[in-house]
Amino acid sequence: MKPASLSLRLGLTVSILGALLVVFLAILAYFALTHELNALSRDSLQKKMEQVEHSLSLYADVGEISAKPHILLDQVMGHDNLTLTIYDQHKLRTPLLKSGSGMADPRLELKAVRASSEQLLYTSSTDAEGAKFLTASRLIAIKNGNRVAVLLSTDNAHDQALLSAYLRSTLIALPLLLIFIGLSAWGAVQRGLAPLREFRKVAARVTTQDLDHRLSMVNMPQELSELARGINFMLDRLDSGVQQLSQFSDDLAHELRSPINNLMGKAQVTLSRERTPDEYKDVLVSCIEELERVARIVSDMLFLAQVSQPMALASFEPVALEVEALKVAELFSLSAQDKHISLNVQGSASVRGDRLMIQRAISNLLSNALRHCPAGHAVSLVIERSATQISLRVSNPGPGIEAEHLPHLFDRFYRVDSSRSRTQGSTGLGLAIVRSIMSLHQGEAQVASVPGGITAFTLVFPGYEQADFCAQNSRSL
Repeated sequence: MKPASLSLRLGLTVSILGALLVVFLAILAYFALTHELNALSRDSLQKKMEQVEHSLSLYADVGEISAKPHILLDQVMGHDNLTLTIYDQHKLRTPLLKSGSGMADPRLELKAVRASSEQLLYTSSTDAEGAKFLTASRLIAIKNGNRVAVLLSTDNAHDQALLSAYLRSTLIALPLLLIFIGLSAWGAVQRGLAPLREFRKVAARVTTQDLDHRLSMVNMPQELSELARGINFMLDRLDSGVQQLSQFSDDLAHELRSPINNLMGKAQVTLSRERTPDEYKDVLVSCIEELERVARIVSDMLFLAQVSQPMALASFEPVALEVEALKVAELFSLSAQDKHISLNVQGSASVRGDRLMIQRAISNLLSNALRHCPAGHAVSLVIERSATQISLRVSNPGPGIEAEHLPHLFDRFYRVDSSRSRTQGSTGLGLAIVRSIMSLHQGEAQVASVPGGITAFTLVFPGYEQADFCAQNSRSL
């Protein structure tokens, strides 16, 4: 079974809630109207009872009530729905005075008389035809001190007619009102979900070849604008990632094409005629060099893929930079001696990270520095610490780097001098690996160079919990 749409579910929910609210208000209004009408009837009977009490105070004895009833009858004259009945408290067989039909049931009338007291009491009754009466009863003293039981009954036919008219109008209007609520809820839901349709349209147009579509946040609700902003940011990152991947694929194909073409060309030329064993040996040695270059490219690519994974963060630990710098300097000491270059390591600090990755970053920078440093000079590795960061700077004199190349040095396969780098065995991925390692460590790689002066590459680490790291490393060393 196909699930109901979100707009249908929301529309039905709002309609049902609206219907329940309307029904509840209609019932509440019915009971409120009934209560108010009853209160008005009681108030009317109370006031009329006060007038009867005043009239009874003019009678000297019980006999005068039957003999001169006009004073009391004047109180109910003109009130067709009002009945006045007076009983002698000691003679309940026949009333002293009765105007109208009184209560519907004589037995209820006598019961009300017997229950009368000085406090005003109210009794409700219904006749055989369904007409409802409200009776007020009370004992009232006349001039000689005797008491009579006074009953005032009112016919609530008008009130019942009003309630019946209310019920009829409510039953007629309620379906129309419910239909109006349902249509209004449906329209409101459709307008409220309109931005989601825009989401669907943009999502349907987005492909790996076309990531330029974005969600417009104009007049969008605040809740959905946050979602739209997040989706736009995600699309920006996907677009940037796809472009980088495409560029990287092109660069990788270009880098691999050269050694593969060299291998194919040398093999084809070698096989074009018979050659001596020494010639075959020379070709194989040359092919091995090209294959080693391809192997270095693949190895660097695998390393770049490794440092791009979040799981690489799991092995982070306190690392003493001066210890790692000295280890790397020791590895390059023979190469430096061959070029008559001295290596200097200064300063000390500890960071949190992966020890082997940090060694790899320092090794790549030191390798570049030795490659471009003139003979007889020195390469410096300086470690500095400030309140907010820790840095390791590798600097060397030399020809320097032109300013237009500096923003691109850390791009993959970027070379300032392409032909010279290839002859020196560079894959063009060393500085890209350095930037990826520093990004993984929430730091950055920086470069500054003056043509004909000093070139300095700097690894900048965030300086958090430095004192704890230093204490731990000092104890371990």
